[in-house]
Amino acid sequence: MTDNRKPLLQVKNLHKNFGKLNVLQGVNTNIYKGDVVAIIGPSGCGKSTFLRCLNFLEMPSAGEIKFKDDLIYKNERVYLKRQMKELLALKKEKKFDEEAKAKYAELEAQYRATRETEKAIEKETMQKINLHRQKIGMVFQQFNLFPHLTVLQNVILAPVKLKKMTTEEAVEKAMELLEKIGLADKANAYPATLSGGQKQRIAIVRALAMNPEIMLFDEPTSALDPEMVGEVLKVMTELAEDGMTMVVVTHEMGFAKEVANRVIFMNDGVIKEENNPEEFFANPKDERLRDFLSKVL
Repeated sequence: MTDNRKPLLQVKNLHKNFGKLNVLQGVNTNIYKGDVVAIIGPSGCGKSTFLRCLNFLEMPSAGEIKFKDDLIYKNERVYLKRQMKELLALKKEKKFDEEAKAKYAELEAQYRATRETEKAIEKETMQKINLHRQKIGMVFQQFNLFPHLTVLQNVILAPVKLKKMTTEEAVEKAMELLEKIGLADKANAYPATLSGGQKQRIAIVRALAMNPEIMLFDEPTSALDPEMVGEVLKVMTELAEDGMTMVVVTHEMGFAKEVANRVIFMNDGVIKEENNPEEFFANPKDERLRDFLSKVL
């Protein structure tokens, strides 16, 4: 069934290479306002890299990313370059005839025109990188709190530094968020004095302080002791209930089943299956997904 809603985030044919290692090999998906998308899959399949590309912590190698109506990343010249190389290889086989030459000239002209346009898009995105990251917040596996700053200072740092709020406004917002997660009494504490679960809840609040439109979570509970996982998932569940758009890389199948409205299975750098939780877990179609679920459920 076709979804006629307008995507908040569009991803088309996204690739990411690290040298000769192809981590993402053509990821396609749309994220809509209010979605809670859980991404599961074996280690090393590209889940975290995918999130990092959405926030430009890693620059994609090829493909397209759109946020609302803004084209924030586009690189198709890679594919043109590949076709040009394939044609040049015909020279060795002495098959570089007039037809091949004409095709090469056509591709080269396309490449030159495309390169200028795409590099301009990339340059503009890099110039507005902080603005982009304000809209797409991210929570990491390892918390990444500044150890020399108090909880409150960690939360207000970005909105004040980026002049999104005055210090007074940022403090008010921070205390409101800390109150919501039950950690207002830790405002003047330092991260070293907190449990892992508390640190991760603070990391979530720090991202929320920027009023993002989408929240990305990269395995937010995998570094936590089992008894602390629940308190972090509770905060994330409440965020979902409040309508926050979320993309969550997770090993927590209960969260994927009960909170997500869509579940994605990634393997070998691509999306192998995507469906609502009921259908996804009850009737997996991909053989590798069936095998994966048999081991984790």
